[in-house]
Amino acid sequence: MRLVFKLFSGLLLVGVVGAVLFSAVNWVPDRSVEELKTRWARPASQFIEIDGMQVHVLDEGPRDDAAPIVLLHGTSSSLHTWDGWAKALMEGRRVIRFDMPAFGLTGPSPDNNYTIEYYSQIVVAVLKKLQVDHYVLAGNSLGGYVAWATAILYPDQVEQLILVDSSGYPFKTQSVPIAFKVASTPGLNRLMRYVLPRGIVESSLKNVYGNPSLVNTELIDRYFDLASRAGNRQALVERFRQTQPGLMARKVTQIHQPTLILWGGRDRLIPAEYGKRFHREIAGSKLIIFDELGHVPQEEDPLNTVAAVKEFLAH
Repeated sequence: MRLVFKLFSGLLLVGVVGAVLFSAVNWVPDRSVEELKTRWARPASQFIEIDGMQVHVLDEGPRDDAAPIVLLHGTSSSLHTWDGWAKALMEGRRVIRFDMPAFGLTGPSPDNNYTIEYYSQIVVAVLKKLQVDHYVLAGNSLGGYVAWATAILYPDQVEQLILVDSSGYPFKTQSVPIAFKVASTPGLNRLMRYVLPRGIVESSLKNVYGNPSLVNTELIDRYFDLASRAGNRQALVERFRQTQPGLMARKVTQIHQPTLILWGGRDRLIPAEYGKRFHREIAGSKLIIFDELGHVPQEEDPLNTVAAVKEFLAH
């Protein structure tokens, strides 16, 4: 009995020491917005007061555009995911993008509110501050969910809709990025507030790319740095708790705006069958599947994906 007790005690000690060492090696303190701005804000960046937040906004291109293109990023991402699209589109169109609450340089909601209705309200509030009443709304993943919810809740403002591997339906995933698993697992998600293994960020990015070899150091740096923005890790936990897919799914058939649906054929987080469902339920929509791309096709292959957008907008 003593031998068993000693063995158990030894294993417990090894586990505790291992946990302490893991935490020490991967301890990443919160970083201030001012520190992160030096690398991740742009010369054109604005910080607009919305609902107690300083929302990080990029507003580029000609100001005489009657319906600017608004780009909404997904979970744990930022406005930078649209760099390729913005560069191609702002030659002739006004392009607006911003870091949504809980992410990027914007950071957490002071009210800890991350419902889909709240995100839609923030979209409308940002655009009101920019004096934009009508717009084309595009979104990827969570941003797609926010985009189509906004099209339903504020139909007179959204003129066209572009959904890129959008969430919103209850879905069965083929593979979940490890960072998302941690953020949505009670207990583990508390640890995430203090530790942030760079390897988890890299693995999660490779998980959502059709071609993982495209995930480079600068890309990992961006996601890693912005995840450490003060408050973002705690906010991510709340985002997963509050913004559940399926809450508005029955209303998808109410979307009446001309809609383009783009999907990565290698998306293992939200497989292409859900893009096909959006296509069936949104009357008159157009679906394009990029066979070799993953969950963030606008970031993985901006040139080919934005070409489809340009064609859609031209008609």
